[in-house]
Amino acid sequence: MRGILYSVWSYRYFIVSSIKTDFKSRFARSKLGFIWMILHPLAQVLIYALILSAIISSKLPGIDSQYAYAIYLLAGMVGWTLFAEIVGRSLNIFIDNANLIKKMAFPKMTLPFIVVGTALVNFSLLFITMFIVFGLLGHIAISAIIWLPLLVLITLGLAVGIGLSLGTINVFLRDVGQIMNIVLQFWFWLTPVVYTISIVPEKYHTLLYLNPMVGVIEGYHSVLVYDKAPDFGLLLYPSIVALSTLALAFFLFKKANADMADLL
Repeated sequence: MRGILYSVWSYRYFIVSSIKTDFKSRFARSKLGFIWMILHPLAQVLIYALILSAIISSKLPGIDSQYAYAIYLLAGMVGWTLFAEIVGRSLNIFIDNANLIKKMAFPKMTLPFIVVGTALVNFSLLFITMFIVFGLLGHIAISAIIWLPLLVLITLGLAVGIGLSLGTINVFLRDVGQIMNIVLQFWFWLTPVVYTISIVPEKYHTLLYLNPMVGVIEGYHSVLVYDKAPDFGLLLYPSIVALSTLALAFFLFKKANADMADLL
């Protein structure tokens, strides 16, 4: 573990350079550039708001705003987008970089750090945009913002642990990546991002909370929508899952590291 982290630190400039290259290549010859990273999730929020606002009341308890549902959606989408981007990109992280792995001698563990770094830049831009939108809608959530780093840390732990574990397995069993792309779509709808958990019958709440992202997204809503500290009881289970999946990810990576290049 210590050796892996030391080798990653030794290649920190490679990681930073790769993150910059990723953004440059992604938006090459694009007039709007990085603005597309913001427009896509905002467009998604607008679509959900227009379609679902008739089903879910635009007035949410504790929010005195006619735009309450849009605010709720934005807060949930910020957290979910960070999680889904890291998991989605991690599924093929070694496969997509097969040529690089074969041609260069570098720690493969730097690749997840590149994914996380890129996702955090996207998250920061979307978060800033969200706060601007909140200001325009007359919603200010400042006092509880100190808890946001904790939520981001748990989100990263879950995303990296799950994504890297499955990404390593995907090298040996390529169906994993295809299956998880479908699972992520169901996972989104099993997480209260576009609906409030109160509309789910109470008898299903225990089952719903087996999804570790439920407690995390509820935390984002508490901080960004209701301007209060998250329910730490709801964050305990996601934290345990995050630590467990991270340990599993490092174990699987250590076991598979030597054989990856031959299979890619």
